[in-house]
Amino acid sequence: MAAQLCRKLVLIWTFRAAPGHVGCGRSPVYRMLRDKQPKVFLFRNLCSINDHNSEPTAGQRRTGREEMLNSLVDMGFTEAEVEELARRTLGSRPDHTVTQHLSVLTVLVALGFNPSSVLKIMGKCPELYQVKGALLQQRVDNLRKLGLVEGSLQRVVRHYPQLLTLPVKRVNGVSRFLREKCHLTAQQVTDVLRDSAAVVLEDMDKLEYKFQYAYFRMGLGQAEMVKSGLFRVSLEEVRCRHGFLERRGLYQTPDKKGQTRIVNPKLKDFLAVPEDTFLSKVALATGVEFEVFRKLMDREIQEEEEPEFSGSDIDDEKGYESEDKGSAGYRKRRKK
Repeated sequence: MAAQLCRKLVLIWTFRAAPGHVGCGRSPVYRMLRDKQPKVFLFRNLCSINDHNSEPTAGQRRTGREEMLNSLVDMGFTEAEVEELARRTLGSRPDHTVTQHLSVLTVLVALGFNPSSVLKIMGKCPELYQVKGALLQQRVDNLRKLGLVEGSLQRVVRHYPQLLTLPVKRVNGVSRFLREKCHLTAQQVTDVLRDSAAVVLEDMDKLEYKFQYAYFRMGLGQAEMVKSGLFRVSLEEVRCRHGFLERRGLYQTPDKKGQTRIVNPKLKDFLAVPEDTFLSKVALATGVEFEVFRKLMDREIQEEEEPEFSGSDIDDEKGYESEDKGSAGYRKRRKK
């Protein structure tokens, strides 16, 4: 039944993507019908992968394997691509595992990815093989609910497939955190998930501290933070580059009216660029100077964090639930 559903989904995708009718030489369906005999020969070869050392009972697994290989060819995978997937996923695994792998590939194909893109995604994140197809589809649907429409959704999955290995609860928790603690709009949260998907793995305390540091210390608004890619950069790198500019007299914290005596460089010009560009065009310094400053900054950060592990602070549980502690995170660290 799973194979039938798979074929229906793939046929829809195939006819929609094919440049011509079913008889077109480039149509996967046509190749499947035209090369029926070679396909049978391919099944026989691939179904014997890693079987030479298997127990006699391994022959019982061939039904599941043949079903997967047949479905892969139906999806439009080439012989080389099928062989590569077979070596990655088959081995001596039982039928239920093979079926799970097929369900994952089916979800990705139904999402609009062609076979070569699916291979790249699975190569980048093999952990996806461990996710059940129904659960994977649930996570995809949840990303749509968070505002990732067609196009943006595929872009996120292509560049950061690890997002689909996380529970829905975690992704929704980070989304809620960005709205309630960082005061981002729903569209800004969607933009962060689209452009900085790795934020879902970031420690909540550090994430809130980074936002408060940019807001209070650097005088930035939420719109500029999102647009400049603040959430793609680690807290340590933000502090290091900002502090380096500040001590060289190239950046000032705005006053209560939002004014400065100098023109501060835009965040995207010194944060979302390679280090060489940052040093040559913004900081006007050498790599040696920046490396010395980085070591001094690391030492200062360590000294700031030491008091946090003494006294009653140890008994306080860190996390999103601790609102009083979270909201005062940046200001508490500022006190020396």
